[in-house]
Amino acid sequence: MDTTILNATNIKKSFDGTEVLKAISVEVTKGQVLAIIGPSGSGKSTFLRCITQLETVDSGEISICGDMLVKNSPNGKAVYSDKATCAKIGLHIGLVFQNFNLFPHLSVLQNITEAPIRVLNKSKEEAESAARELLQKMDLSGKADAYPDQLSGGQQQRVSIARALAMNPDILFFDEPTSALDPELTGEILKVIRELAAEHMTMVVVTHEMKFARDVADFVVFMDNGTIIEQGAPEQLFDNTQNERTRAFLSRFNEG
Repeated sequence: MDTTILNATNIKKSFDGTEVLKAISVEVTKGQVLAIIGPSGSGKSTFLRCITQLETVDSGEISICGDMLVKNSPNGKAVYSDKATCAKIGLHIGLVFQNFNLFPHLSVLQNITEAPIRVLNKSKEEAESAARELLQKMDLSGKADAYPDQLSGGQQQRVSIARALAMNPDILFFDEPTSALDPELTGEILKVIRELAAEHMTMVVVTHEMKFARDVADFVVFMDNGTIIEQGAPEQLFDNTQNERTRAFLSRFNEG
């Protein structure tokens, strides 16, 4: 039985003639946690945006849960599947942004139930029941009626995670989920992601938290300048890399 959730092959993307992704390929299997690390501007977030349909690719192939999102035409250009297929693929995916992206005019409960009601056609009662369970899981039981501006950054990010989980995604993407938080609140979010990993949630995490990547990820990809420099198990990348660029990058964190 094929347990591949995400397969991305030779993904290329340019902005205004500048190649941002240069033939990036990754595969993620069910229950795996993939961490993507690398310096700012290396293409990590662009890669995530391409997979989650926030950007289109120039060429390459992406399939999610066996459904083909995009493939190459005979002339090597990207051809996307029809709208219905793209929408179906979107339902497999959850995405947590670095800046929370909550609706400020909706309560916490409404933020979480909006998509399940509108997109999954769940009843209000069913959606709210599931949302309250998720809030309990996120240690936010008393915040259902609060509004985003009444919450700390860490609490807002936990609501964002609950909102993503409310859609029952097959794979959850995190785009630097702690970069907008101070160190104390960062710990809150990393704890939640660790718990999800322990529950075998399939995840792709773009992160600057090297200790977290080392401890929680099953597989690590190091990107720089739009290419994958090195990839492998955390112990290989962090403890036994033979790659000079990887070593130079990691040494900055090891000194900290």
